[in-house]
Amino acid sequence: MGALKILRRHMIVFGRAWKSSVVYNFIEPLLYLSAMGFGLGGFVQDMDGVSYMQFIAPGMVASSAMWAATFECTYGSFVRLHYQKSCQAMLSAPMVVRDIVIGDILFGIVKNIMVGIVIILVIAGLGQVRSLWVLLIPFYLILPGLVFSLWALAYTCFIKNIDHLNYYITLIMTPVFLFSGVFFPVASMPQWVQVLSWLNPLYHSVEVCRALTLGNISPAIGLNTAALIVLAVVTAPWPIRFMRKQLIN
Repeated sequence: MGALKILRRHMIVFGRAWKSSVVYNFIEPLLYLSAMGFGLGGFVQDMDGVSYMQFIAPGMVASSAMWAATFECTYGSFVRLHYQKSCQAMLSAPMVVRDIVIGDILFGIVKNIMVGIVIILVIAGLGQVRSLWVLLIPFYLILPGLVFSLWALAYTCFIKNIDHLNYYITLIMTPVFLFSGVFFPVASMPQWVQVLSWLNPLYHSVEVCRALTLGNISPAIGLNTAALIVLAVVTAPWPIRFMRKQLIN
């Protein structure tokens, strides 16, 4: 399959600089956990029967994985499309637009999972894991990674100026991050925010990662999973449509 060959190409390029990427993805969440968990956590009462550190730690797994997929399918894909012209070169080989899009999305998912595993190791080292169900998180991250990669690539293929990526990061992904339940329960927000949270893929990812990390298995996991599947299905056609306009029209 052409998409798998493109994924292999991206992995080879990534392998040349993976150390710096892993170090960055390790340090940033560790700083968040230290400042919010040990710092602010000393002034915050327990949430849902757990310490504030245990509350935010699974959220950091989900959010760090989200940012990995997002940045790969925004800046990474934009550079390959407009500066390196890698996508155009792929079309001269026996590849089609669909292969290029799926290859980028698969790479976004891979990076999403890799970063998720790194942060799981971080929170495990800090003693914030209470259940072996946490071992299922890397497999579960495939689904939110798919949604975030689809969103990011659809927007990236729609624009033609790299500066416009700032709008996506600031106006879309930052609110997604802040109102996802990473740092405080969404239930504490106004009712309309709680309703809108069902359109927020990070909210569903945080809820499931938190449940698996703490061992709170319930039917709600199924609802969160179903919501992510719906978001993926709705978004799936757009990256291919916009990429085709960039490369062919």
